Amino acid sequence: MQKILVTGGAGFIGAHLCDRLIERGDQVLCVDNFHTGCEANIKHLSAHPGFRLMRHDISFPLYVTVDQIYNLACPASPVHYQFDPVRTTKTSVLGAINMLGLAKRVNARILQASTSEVYGCPEVHPQPESYWGKVNPIGIRSCYDEGKRCAETLFFDYRRQHDLQIKVVRIFNTYGPLMHPDDGRVVSNFIVQALKGDSIKIFGDGLQTRSFCYVDDLVEALIRMMDTEHGFTGPVNIGNPCECTMLELADMVIRLTDSKSRLDFLPLPSDDPKQRQPNIDLAKSRLGGWEPKVTLEEGLKETIRYFKKVLSLS
Repeated sequence: MQKILVTGGAGFIGAHLCDRLIERGDQVLCVDNFHTGCEANIKHLSAHPGFRLMRHDISFPLYVTVDQIYNLACPASPVHYQFDPVRTTKTSVLGAINMLGLAKRVNARILQASTSEVYGCPEVHPQPESYWGKVNPIGIRSCYDEGKRCAETLFFDYRRQHDLQIKVVRIFNTYGPLMHPDDGRVVSNFIVQALKGDSIKIFGDGLQTRSFCYVDDLVEALIRMMDTEHGFTGPVNIGNPCECTMLELADMVIRLTDSKSRLDFLPLPSDDPKQRQPNIDLAKSRLGGWEPKVTLEEGLKETIRYFKKVLSLS
């Protein structure tokens, strides 16, 4: 049994991670300011003796005693992180400083949930961890992109300067139950629009690609990464390398929801990447042979079932 802090623990990924950690017998302190997290995501854990919820903004210091820290706190969808870009940057940078300071004080191992956005609009495809990226430092996405890049810098400087036990993962597009219906991510957008019979909004020509990892596969990788040997820091790409266009995703969602929705093409937002696909060779070799198991169709079916309940359509 370990005492584990999960920041952003009431968010989409954080709530799934809290579930898994409680399931394996750990004590979990879930910290969230509920800027984008939802208390309903972790309400079922409230009566569990090993679970504790604390409302706190990690832009401010936190004083607790734990063995491990999963730092997931940060708005992660464009709609949310662009709503208050200054706050987004503060969460990434000040949050990293505060959580690293906590880890140093209590000698805890700490994992940073970084992002594929550190690669920006990539000129290398698929993206390996050795690629430094192509990021616009003053664009509308830079609050998130550069905030996460700076957080990685801080993690590795704490490692070099203080020999801190750090782990860094770069999370690619993830989907599944507990996504917010209005979070602006493409999977949730398409599913909600299809279930409501609204037109499915495609930005650009729809030929841009993404690769989508089901949340259960992602959480498994996070836990395996945290449990790797002390000397292995990452960064490690975590995602599903199966790539598809937005048109292909829209067609699959329409088919699986039996929707009559039409496609509505809109201008492409600035700095929107044309391609995004992880090279996961490092994850496969260092995380005990980890690789995604859930296919896109299987994962979409589960996610559609969830959204039918949320929208009271089932």
